[in-house]
Amino acid sequence: MNETTGGASAHAGADAPAPDDRTSPPRPFGPGPVVCVGETMAALAPEPVAPLDGAELLRLDIAGAESNVAVYLADHGVPARWVSAVGDDPFGRRIRRRIAAFGVDVSGVRTDPARPTGLLVKDPGADGTRVHYYRRGSAASALGPEVLGSTAFRGAGLVHLSGITPALSASCLALVDAALAPDRPYPVSFDVNYRPALWNDRPAPETLLALADRADLVLVGLDEAQALWGPTLTDAAAVRALLPGPYTLVVKDGSREATAFLGPVPYTVPALKVEVVEPVGAGDAFAAGFLAELRDSGDPVRALRLGHLTAASALRVSSDHGPLPSAARMDDLLRADDGTWAAATP
Repeated sequence: MNETTGGASAHAGADAPAPDDRTSPPRPFGPGPVVCVGETMAALAPEPVAPLDGAELLRLDIAGAESNVAVYLADHGVPARWVSAVGDDPFGRRIRRRIAAFGVDVSGVRTDPARPTGLLVKDPGADGTRVHYYRRGSAASALGPEVLGSTAFRGAGLVHLSGITPALSASCLALVDAALAPDRPYPVSFDVNYRPALWNDRPAPETLLALADRADLVLVGLDEAQALWGPTLTDAAAVRALLPGPYTLVVKDGSREATAFLGPVPYTVPALKVEVVEPVGAGDAFAAGFLAELRDSGDPVRALRLGHLTAASALRVSSDHGPLPSAARMDDLLRADDGTWAAATP
């Protein structure tokens, strides 16, 4: 696996075989907004952070993988649009208002008068945070391929999807399948985002592998790749061999490092040292940072670094969204040499 600098990685990959037809350079990012499609729910979590069964108070927040990405993209100055559906209820109105307040375009969010807004409840514990979902029959679960014909997708520079959406319903699966059609006019990024609790009656490994392999850019955790496709996937290179289709593949190895493949060439950047308050939402933050910098500079090393920096912002708070470091601090770390980066705290 290559180490941090782009020059070293490019040199190390110079003798690698040329990409085949399925890993040809992707559709370029367009100048339009990044359109993030998926469900956002009302979220309840113990305050202060503690196991749910002993909590006296619950804090009301919002949570949704794709809207998290949209919010962090907006934080980075990238035009972002969130497309979804909410119920005609206080939770739905709160969600729409909160996401719009971050500078995200919510004009593509419809209100469903017949179905409720989804709800989740977080249960923090010593071994991580369990999430209890109450989203069956929600407004967003009724989304389908017809959404792609709305004006929200007109001029999209990138469409961002996750593996949560196809787990919600047959119509949501059809939506993601249609968004990945070979003749699509926009590039698509796909965060595998495997949530076992949502796949009780559906074949997650086969479904997510087929969808991911059709995207232009894929993000996946090494641990979730192993959970989905087997323990023989011991490193990023093995995941790349399994997923040859996306030109850009990012494999995140927890608190250790993340590797981005552009075609056959890998680039690896170690993660920052962060005192973790709550891990939920960090993957979405990483995705937003990576996409923002790849769109801006095209440099995979800088993109991985901004992914780590953005993820650190989510790890240090109990909600899904935390404040970014100052622009000056981020710029310093994006430009830093490998030794400075390895020793840095955000």
